[in-house]
Amino acid sequence: MEPLSEKQIRASFVNCTKGEAARMRLPLDFADSPWEDLDFLGWVDPGAPLRAHLVVPRDEGPLGISLRVPSVGRTSAVKSSLCRICLTGHASSGVTLLVAPLAGALGREGNTVGTYICADLACSLYVRGKRQPRLRAGRQEESLTLDERLARMEGNLNGFVSRVTGVPVA
Repeated sequence: MEPLSEKQIRASFVNCTKGEAARMRLPLDFADSPWEDLDFLGWVDPGAPLRAHLVVPRDEGPLGISLRVPSVGRTSAVKSSLCRICLTGHASSGVTLLVAPLAGALGREGNTVGTYICADLACSLYVRGKRQPRLRAGRQEESLTLDERLARMEGNLNGFVSRVTGVPVA
């Protein structure tokens, strides 16, 4: 992913108001983001921990999606969960249901879509092996190459983005 400026990020959001985009806080480590290892930028808002944000690169420019984080989550030390974007298995607290208001009029009416995503939104780093999930049994090995895993993650992310925006992503 190409590095983005704060201005580009704030202007990219399609499912929140300009005021909400202006008030959001960027990640605490924004200046040190590992852009070369990211396929999208994702973070939980440090000033509003029940808000998260995704910025996905597109040919026409970055596309931002504002998400809500559940206020209370059930966790279990025994159960594990699977991220629907990168398919990384985590202890149950490592995956959370994030809900996005739909873009446009439908979102203003309160319509939303949700998916289970890595709670730290670091899918790109998990797929590349730069970050390891906390699992009791260890990480499952896959026979797919890194490029194949990245393509699968991109397809899953594009599917979610399409559901939020109502626009199919090729």
